[in-house]
Amino acid sequence: MQRLAEKGQSPATLMISCSDSRVDPAILSGAMPGELFVVRNVANLVPAYAPDDGLHGTGSALEYAVRDLGVDHIVVLGHAHCGGIKAMLATAGGERPPREFVGPWVEMALAASRLHLPDGDGDQHMSLEHLKVVPYLAERAAILGSLDNLMTYPWVRERVEAGSLQLHGWWFDLDSGDLWVTDAPGTQLMPVI
Repeated sequence: MQRLAEKGQSPATLMISCSDSRVDPAILSGAMPGELFVVRNVANLVPAYAPDDGLHGTGSALEYAVRDLGVDHIVVLGHAHCGGIKAMLATAGGERPPREFVGPWVEMALAASRLHLPDGDGDQHMSLEHLKVVPYLAERAAILGSLDNLMTYPWVRERVEAGSLQLHGWWFDLDSGDLWVTDAPGTQLMPVI
C-alpha cells in the first residue's frame, strides 16, 4: 500500500461489475490492491456513448480508466441471480419497480436481451415468459449488450481497433462457481474449462 500511495495506481484492468454483494471482482479474480480499477452498478451495465450535460458515473469512470490510466483490458462481469436483470424482466412485463432510478436504468438491458437472444429459428426473439424462466440467458445477453455499448465510445473503439485494448465478458454462476467468458464483442459466452 505504501508503494501505491507514493507512486499512484496503474491498473491493467477496468472491471465493470454488478453492485451485488455476493460478487466481489477482486476476490473472484484474485487481484491484489492496485490491480483492478472497479466500477460497480446495478446489473453491470454500460450505457451507450451519449455525451451531454447529464451525470454519467459509468462513462466517467470508463473515460478515466481508458484515457488517463491506459488500462489494457475491460471486463464486464455479470452473475447469476442478478436482481437488476430480474427488475428488467419485470419492467419489460409491465411491472416497473416503484423506484425512480432502477427501472429506467435496467431497461437498457432489455435491448441487449432482444438483440442477442433470437429463438430457435433465428427470426423471432425469445419471449419474455421464456426469459423469466431462464433469466441467466438475459444476464449473459446484458453482458454482450454492454460490450456492444463499449464500442460506441470513440476512444474505446480506437484502442480496440489498434489492438491496445481488449474487451472481455464474464458471467459468474453463483450456484456452481463456474465462470463463463467471451473475449470478443458479438460472440457468446462459453464456460471456462
